[in-house]
Amino acid sequence: MFLPQLHLCCFRNYLEQKVTFDAYKTIILGDNAQGKTNLLEAVELISTLKTRRAKKDQDLILEGKQESRIQANLQRSYGLTEIAMTLRSSGKRSVSLNHENLRRHLDLLGVINTVQFSSLDLELVRGAPEVRRAWLDALLVQLEPIYAYIIQQYQKILRQRNALLKRLYKQNSSPIADNLTELGIWDAQLAAFGSRIMRRRARVLTRLTPLAQNWHRQISGNNELLEINYNPNVCYYSQDEPQQVQEAFLVAINERTLFEQQLGTTVVGPHRDEIELLINQTPAKSYGSQGQQRTLVLALKLAELDLIEQIIGEPPILLLDDVLAELDLHRQNQLLEAISNRCQTLITTTHLNAFAQNWLKASQILSVKSGSVMI
Repeated sequence: MFLPQLHLCCFRNYLEQKVTFDAYKTIILGDNAQGKTNLLEAVELISTLKTRRAKKDQDLILEGKQESRIQANLQRSYGLTEIAMTLRSSGKRSVSLNHENLRRHLDLLGVINTVQFSSLDLELVRGAPEVRRAWLDALLVQLEPIYAYIIQQYQKILRQRNALLKRLYKQNSSPIADNLTELGIWDAQLAAFGSRIMRRRARVLTRLTPLAQNWHRQISGNNELLEINYNPNVCYYSQDEPQQVQEAFLVAINERTLFEQQLGTTVVGPHRDEIELLINQTPAKSYGSQGQQRTLVLALKLAELDLIEQIIGEPPILLLDDVLAELDLHRQNQLLEAISNRCQTLITTTHLNAFAQNWLKASQILSVKSGSVMI
């Protein structure tokens, strides 16, 4: 897939900007706080419907304006697609595909696939379990857009169940029969959607892990062994049997029901899963050096690229936000060699020193200053 044109109106620090991409590799050059990352963020938003840097749409709208608009043309193997998104300070956004408004915004997921890599991704190793869960879920949404609906429903059910558990906790007495009946209903729904999440997480890690291990061996010079383990909060046999996983989920809920009522919150389910990352059988989070952690994250991102290409049938767009500064020369070369011309790459940087001459010759170079893009 290839993004030939991006049009921003009142997005972040861009008042009105059309950007034409005419090469598979585009280097976006500029000092800090000029708007380089904002270009990548616009692509991220129309790909995933959210960004990692903004909590609400208002944060993405140019100061003093009431709405913002992103428009993009996308060339895929099946033809040209136009995507448009309007963000409003009121909080109501609209999305269109080929000039038709989408009632369900989730229908935009999967139209444009991206892999993002920035300094924030080091939190995959260093951060809390929810960071790794969010990373894995974001990858699954790219591969199976229906997964966004599954996660959305699970979170909705979890909130309702937690609200009931909180009421039971405040009652400070034996729950009445109606409350137990309602709890049983939420239990069944939580198990139904939760088991779908667990099975998908296990499946995608089974496919991703050997790809990441292969990249990790190449980057580390065969000196380190990477392991990625899925540790679900609900224990079940390894077979991918929907009924068996769901039953195991319900058993786990029943075993912890009294504890949950005393605590006032749900402690069973995939919202408490962990994805364990090990280097030479040692937790990377606790003992990995900065170099080892960067190698691990780089291997994960390159594995994402491989997996999406395998499943979707064409490579995603790669968004690299000032990552070369985070990598030593060896890892920089590994990354740039791995990219080659296999996919469209948008890479931000404050200087061109890290790029070899052949890379510079093959790349489009855009300069960004104060919310304006210049060739």
